[in-house]
Amino acid sequence: MENQLTIANQPQFHRLKIAKKRQLTKNAFALELEIPEELKSKYQYMAGQFVTLKYHFNEKEIQNDYSFTSAPFEDKTELAIKINGEKSSTNFLFQNYHIGNEISVSEPLGRFFIPSKPNEKRTIIAFAAGIGITPIISHIKNILFEEKSTRIFLFYGNKSYEDIILKDELELLLKDNVGRLEVYYFLSQEPVKDKLFQGRLDEKKISLIINQILHLDEDDEESTIWDSTDKVLICGPGTMIKSVANACYNHGIPKKNIHFELFETFNDDIYPTEKEFPLIENVNVKIKFNHIEKDGIVLKNNERKILQQLLDMGYKLPYSCKSGICGSCLCYLKNGEVDMTEDEYLTEKEKLQGKILPCVSIAMSKDVYLDFDLY
Repeated sequence: MENQLTIANQPQFHRLKIAKKRQLTKNAFALELEIPEELKSKYQYMAGQFVTLKYHFNEKEIQNDYSFTSAPFEDKTELAIKINGEKSSTNFLFQNYHIGNEISVSEPLGRFFIPSKPNEKRTIIAFAAGIGITPIISHIKNILFEEKSTRIFLFYGNKSYEDIILKDELELLLKDNVGRLEVYYFLSQEPVKDKLFQGRLDEKKISLIINQILHLDEDDEESTIWDSTDKVLICGPGTMIKSVANACYNHGIPKKNIHFELFETFNDDIYPTEKEFPLIENVNVKIKFNHIEKDGIVLKNNERKILQQLLDMGYKLPYSCKSGICGSCLCYLKNGEVDMTEDEYLTEKEKLQGKILPCVSIAMSKDVYLDFDLY
């Protein structure tokens, strides 16, 4: 996920040494970071979170986000990184940063986490594609460690067997957690005997998974494994997240129990808009960004989200996903009314503080004032 945050909401960075480096597949590698004693409190993280790495490549400053593959209880801080081609910044990172080198690392970020329930017996279903396994495996390890009665089903898509990232770690987790963890691999570009496991994870595939894998529950003969699902975790490309999330929702999982993390810019809404809004024409917008106020902005109407209209008009505002997932565009609504079509990211406290995500906001008043200077 390319990080397009700006001065207004930049995270705190520290120089950290690379403690270990290992190649996972031909197109992925892992970095373990050394956290000095004086910074350990700043690098305490939750399963599902990520950090931003900052370095220079081709005379440009690169900022990319990478999820923890380690779990909070483990005595290490590790990331997994996909190499996006020979001329990519990630290949430069792989070729030029080695054990003992320092790199700028942000403090932990992100909200792709779920509350721990160590006293409950629950079922967690996880879907991952490619490098999307990174925050998912952190969740899996943490849940297995903290919730002794919870079971997890992972459905993991890749192009081929040799592309399966962290396969050895997953197999070790399977061996150590028989009866509590099940992992199913899906391949899109390599033939497999059972056609159920051939192809990408999409809405059609989810229906087959529910009917053929999650249909019988040995713990409850009157129910199915799918019926007992407490949480769904999804990570992968935007199109995969949209397809899988909607499949889960259409098969009865409430939106509040479906959690996802996005690794790329994605311009579509995850769920279709279910509301109808009264048309408001010539919406007057005022913005404050990097301590500069700009008014006199007029949106044609409120048929599209506020952020996209401002971006189309040339205003360089912070964003990444445009889908209400990453929180990059978080701002204060100082005046006016909006309706957020998705609001999973924001806490109730933030909503009470007047914070909104303009990427998923429809203007509901003639005048709107957005303040992007959070700090």
